[in-house]
Amino acid sequence: MLTLAKGLLSEQAAAEDVVHDVFVSFARSAGQFQLTGSLRGYLATCVSNLARDKIRARTRQAEALDSVNPVIAGSDNPAQRVMEAEQVMRLRQALSQLPYEQREAVILHIKGGMKFRQIARLQGVSLSTAHGRYRYGMDKLRSLLNSEAEK
Repeated sequence: MLTLAKGLLSEQAAAEDVVHDVFVSFARSAGQFQLTGSLRGYLATCVSNLARDKIRARTRQAEALDSVNPVIAGSDNPAQRVMEAEQVMRLRQALSQLPYEQREAVILHIKGGMKFRQIARLQGVSLSTAHGRYRYGMDKLRSLLNSEAEK
């Protein structure tokens, strides 16, 4: 859930706040809660909705999104860590250039593990529109990353 929130918000602190708020809200409503589908899908939807609300609030307040330095684990080689951090930053920058609906579809499918039917329901669009948003988002990401690689 944190990875999903970070992908949507591009900020570690905001992502942690969103995930925390979702789990606190879930814990408070546990008595009345009746699961009809996947718990993972339900929580991913909650994270996505709250992230969307945070982005709307930021837009209204006209605050610029700040980039965060990615924390790359798993490599003891400093040069490798720097290269991986640069790749993550390029990917985040490319993601931030996508329209929100496309970015959301890409992240929900890849990081959130959601099926296109769930994404369509969450976004309130048809299944083919959810597929299209994902496809167009991936195409634009490829284009952005390939053009940067050519520089």
